Amino acid sequence: MKDKILPPEYDLSSLEELTEKANKIIESLEIENDLNNSIERYQELLRLNNIIEKKFQKNFRSISEETNKKIKNLTKK
Repeated sequence: MKDKILPPEYDLSSLEELTEKANKIIESLEIENDLNNSIERYQELLRLNNIIEKKFQKNFRSISEETNKKIKNLTKK
């Protein structure tokens, strides 16, 4: 999927909050009997999953960069 700008409510949400939203969608999909009603919710879940992945990767990069900086500072001493 192409990168898209995150909706404001997702951009400001933490990974935990986004995961909770995804879990709620999954619960509603498990209860739903009519598959036609589930299509939009499933697509929303896929978009949310992509957003969670991107935020996770961004956080991982940030943590890695900070760790590398700290290691470099320690090895200089």
